[in-house]
Amino acid sequence: MNNTLLILPGDGIGPEVMAEVTRIIDWFGDKRGLKFDVTEDLVGGAAYDAHGKPLSDATMAKAQEVDAVLLGAVGGPKYDTLDFSLKPERGLLRLRKEMDLFANLRPAQCFDALADFSSLKRDVVSGLDIMIVRELTSGIYFGEPRGIVEEGGQRVGLNTQRYTEAEIDRVARSAFELARKRGNKVCSMEKANVMESGILWREVVQKVHDESYPDVELSHMYADAGGMQLCRWPKQFDVIVTDNLFGDLLSDVAAMLTGSLGMLPSASLGAPMENGRPKAMYEPVHGSAPDIAGQGKANPIACILSFAMALRYSFDQGAEATRLEKAVEQVLADGVRTADLMQSDGGSPVSTAQMGDAILAALDASL
Repeated sequence: MNNTLLILPGDGIGPEVMAEVTRIIDWFGDKRGLKFDVTEDLVGGAAYDAHGKPLSDATMAKAQEVDAVLLGAVGGPKYDTLDFSLKPERGLLRLRKEMDLFANLRPAQCFDALADFSSLKRDVVSGLDIMIVRELTSGIYFGEPRGIVEEGGQRVGLNTQRYTEAEIDRVARSAFELARKRGNKVCSMEKANVMESGILWREVVQKVHDESYPDVELSHMYADAGGMQLCRWPKQFDVIVTDNLFGDLLSDVAAMLTGSLGMLPSASLGAPMENGRPKAMYEPVHGSAPDIAGQGKANPIACILSFAMALRYSFDQGAEATRLEKAVEQVLADGVRTADLMQSDGGSPVSTAQMGDAILAALDASL
């Protein structure tokens, strides 16, 4: 049977970057014999416009059935006045929650050709290759009670940070397994100095390590110190594992070390399905960028690299994932740039489609 994919382009630049991914998928089918049964549907604002909700039940059912979901981006100013429950981002959160995608993998890799785009010095970021594993389905984003309530005649915003041992255990195991295939180091980040949930987090991660992964080097760090160290000397890290809130913040810090959000992919993985593959959704880190939507200026590389992660983690095609990653690296080394990767020393940016052309040409050259 062919591999199955559900594509959800979403809003803003999502459809533009996803169009280039579709061309890459077709290339692997035509040139490498990797056949995919692809269906496409709506999420976010596009789904709200069509169905009055940011994700339809029918689309949610499709996501549960396929091998992997590829998502572009959601959101835009058009939807800012909607009720919180109807905002485009709620569609994304529903996918993560109902698919139980508990481990979010966000690599931060600095291609040598782009080392000068970082705000940090070249020697600090050149060769950077770290992986942040963020717990994705619990913590303060989902804890109860939550809301805005009246207390003593004034409004109070309330969110609850909540973690169970089992939730911490499973994401820790994901991080240790990844580390074994990389540099064999894990740094766990929390705030055990001021938060009980942080104390439990540290205790459970240490227990998982001692009982199942003693061969992996483990360290612990407070999350605020981790943010500082990411800006000071990020290459000290291999795999970072952390909770939902801190993972959101720290992965964005790590993203900017590489020079452009348009370069960074992500994977959200859950428990294995009957076929042994994990529940999975792949998406670029960048947002919907409504200011450039429809103009052919968007950088498709993050979305293309998200598909590379799908090849590696959902379809057991590590060699083909590497082929695609090396094609991207070659294009950048050749000086091909979308507008977000241009420096002030001149040159002309390529369009979204032209970047796709260049990557396809590099793939052809790899055969």
